[in-house]
Amino acid sequence: MTLTADTGIGALGDPSGPGPAQLPPIPDGAVMVTVTIQRFNPELDEAPHRESYRIPALPTDRILNLLHYIKWYIDGTLTFRRSCAHGICGSDAMRINGRNRLACKVLVKDVITDKKTEVTVEPIKGLPLEKDLLVDMEPFFEAYRKVQPFLITHSNEPSREWIQSPEDRARFDDTTKCILCAACTTSCPVYWSEDAYVGPAAIVNAHRFIFDSRDQGGQERLEILSDAEGVWRCRTTFNCTDACPRGIEVTKAIQEVKRALMFRRI
Repeated sequence: MTLTADTGIGALGDPSGPGPAQLPPIPDGAVMVTVTIQRFNPELDEAPHRESYRIPALPTDRILNLLHYIKWYIDGTLTFRRSCAHGICGSDAMRINGRNRLACKVLVKDVITDKKTEVTVEPIKGLPLEKDLLVDMEPFFEAYRKVQPFLITHSNEPSREWIQSPEDRARFDDTTKCILCAACTTSCPVYWSEDAYVGPAAIVNAHRFIFDSRDQGGQERLEILSDAEGVWRCRTTFNCTDACPRGIEVTKAIQEVKRALMFRRI
């Protein structure tokens, strides 16, 4: 069985290519889902707009599967970022039904109901839009580099293994889980309005080293985060914690950095 896809825009495939690809058979148990995507081509469009595609999907499909279906079989011009597709690299962060998520982790059954079978996909906010769901990540990584996310030592190189206790490791274990997907940072209302704010992800990665017992650059990072665009910009809305696909307690980490700054004690 083949599907005649109703894109809602009266076109199939890449208009500049040889035509639409042969659509694959619809698997048993599939439901018809309307995927509405924010589209933007800087060479053709003055502003972003929405286009809808009605396609078959299994309840266990990931949203990334739906985007692949659209790109491979309906519209080859659709642009988005992805890499491992297993929730590890963090490349495919986007807004799905208004929430920052990884497209490779969200299942169709988690975002549709019997009465509502529409999924809305948009790029993450607060970063320059390049095309469709693709944003420029450089401002995000610039803030990440600013907090010196690496071990710093000022003493002589140790002559034997530098032992760290399980308790010392547990102190910063949660923030080692960050995959730099930018979901937390681009869910922050302060980041949307304050271009210079370093954002939650940068603070999380500073936390990872500030509280590492082997590191000697904690005070340097605290000085970086104490300026006007640092940790004090946080308004504790918890958007960042809700958005993190790794379950990191982002707001808690930010508060711990604030306390370290207030008392100058790590």
